[in-house]
Amino acid sequence: MSNQPAQQSNLSRGYLFAFISSAFLSTTAIFIRHLSQTYHVPSLVVAFWRDAFAVLTLLTILGFVQPRLLRMDRRHLFYMVGYGFVLAFFNAFWTLSVSLNGAAIATVLVYSSTAFTALLGWWILKERLDWVKLLAVIVCLGGCALVSGALEQSVWNANLGGILAGILSGLGYAFYSLMGRSASQRGFNPWTTLFYTFCFATIFLLFFNLLPGGIIPGAATRPADIFWLGNSLVGWGILFLLAAVPTLAGFGFYNVCLGYLPSSIANLILTTEPAFTLLTAYILLGERLNAIQIIGSLTILSGVIALRVYEGWSAGKIPAEMTNTVDAVLPG
Repeated sequence: MSNQPAQQSNLSRGYLFAFISSAFLSTTAIFIRHLSQTYHVPSLVVAFWRDAFAVLTLLTILGFVQPRLLRMDRRHLFYMVGYGFVLAFFNAFWTLSVSLNGAAIATVLVYSSTAFTALLGWWILKERLDWVKLLAVIVCLGGCALVSGALEQSVWNANLGGILAGILSGLGYAFYSLMGRSASQRGFNPWTTLFYTFCFATIFLLFFNLLPGGIIPGAATRPADIFWLGNSLVGWGILFLLAAVPTLAGFGFYNVCLGYLPSSIANLILTTEPAFTLLTAYILLGERLNAIQIIGSLTILSGVIALRVYEGWSAGKIPAEMTNTVDAVLPG
């Protein structure tokens, strides 16, 4: 019997969860920009508290709703430590890239993860890699370049170190996607995975911030800087809101979608994040979209929609081909 309806249902759910994830993650830039402009909090200090508050929030929610999701077999903890390091690595190099390159170039470079994820997913997880997926990667990367304004020559004043940091942030994002897909294939609950990943990422980010002499740009220059916000209740409230809503929901739904979609497709859908950010800024902050940004947003969406149509067509074609092959092989 053909499993086409089940495949179509999984695809639809995966795309839905990926779009929800992208929408939530797109709001993080607004929170972070407010914290950096109003309170001048170092970027890695924001990253540390963002992850720490996310852990506390998830611990509280799961503790009341489903305590069993907080349990993890000890033999899997080493895997989670590695997963947490990958998340901390991604956060650190993303922050460094923004510091050295500016937001526009950093955005384009971090979405080099789509190409990394497609290639690594094909190599490591044996995911399908065909010309349609590669074309969708190129189209979406082009749309990101248009949305972020990276086609303007003036923004490409980054040095070699900045470009390297941006590429490493994309590589970190790719490995985060691959490990999320691997975790789902191992049967881990996505929210359990999220909890332990953020736990270990918080520990690594604290270590990054406590390195002497401010070795990493954007990190705390002295231990007291960890508590940069001091007695600002409003500042702490915004930081907690950043962790409790867009961070948890964004990464949580991304983990969920990886249970339905290959990591390369899930990561590709998240290239819609810059378009969602523009839309949110337009609605909440009154920022205007220029024609190039609108074209870029539509380009990204067209790439994702074309991929969805192709995946739906493939989901219907493959079972039929398998059925025809079986009919041809079996006697009478």
